[in-house]
Amino acid sequence: QVQLVESGGGSVRPGGSLRLSCKASGWTVSGRYLGWFRQIPGKEREGVAGISTRWDTAMYGDSVKGRFNISLDDAKTTVYLQMNNLQPEDSGMYYCAADGWELGARTYDYWGQGTQVTVSS
Repeated sequence: QVQLVESGGGSVRPGGSLRLSCKASGWTVSGRYLGWFRQIPGKEREGVAGISTRWDTAMYGDSVKGRFNISLDDAKTTVYLQMNNLQPEDSGMYYCAADGWELGARTYDYWGQGTQVTVSS
């Protein structure tokens, strides 16, 4: 059974940083993507960043380019999201997902429970 467990969320002031982690267990590296998505109540889940487990290439949503960085551990079973210069509009529930394609939420097969990020002064 595949399990994704996120950690690292919390509250931070505008301009601050957070690092999210997601450990995937029971999952075989498939060559597809691991990704981070976020959602606020009443809105669709938004693709934040994704990374290919085949080529280690990353892609980002337009709103986070230049501020967020996604990376993998050597085993490619833990994915990180370094978030810098956080702004209030970055607040939301952040979800880790596995075995999908780029930033297409509907293409992902496995999801974590989410970790809350709140950015406010």
